[in-house]
Amino acid sequence: MSVTDVFPLIKAPAAWPVPVVATIAMICLAGLDLAGAVLAKEWAENGSARALVLGAGAFLVLFWVYASSLKYAELALVTMGWVVMLQVGLVLVDRWRYGVELPVGKWVAIGVVLLAQAYLVLAPSASQAGPTAGGG
Repeated sequence: MSVTDVFPLIKAPAAWPVPVVATIAMICLAGLDLAGAVLAKEWAENGSARALVLGAGAFLVLFWVYASSLKYAELALVTMGWVVMLQVGLVLVDRWRYGVELPVGKWVAIGVVLLAQAYLVLAPSASQAGPTAGGG
């Protein structure tokens, strides 16, 4: 009996294309990570045992979804997409829930970083490089 018999990986329908599965995985990962982050903040500020348990559960489910998604999509693609969505969510939660005010310069920096990350996720991948010079 293996661990995957007890905790099977999530299976996507065979008819779904990989980009759809990867996008759904990124959204789920960002949502779970955001929920876990907010619950961690609540636990840190208020000492809520409920937030601690729910947050730990969110991160366990996140790990399960992450591992499952890697059967369908590339590690870098899923991770970068998840991180981009998470960053947007965290900035918005900080702004609306915790009242964090950012100066214009930081908003510009956030925009530049998000554009760069979007390029990393969405730009076509380079093909496998051939032999390098001097590589005999």
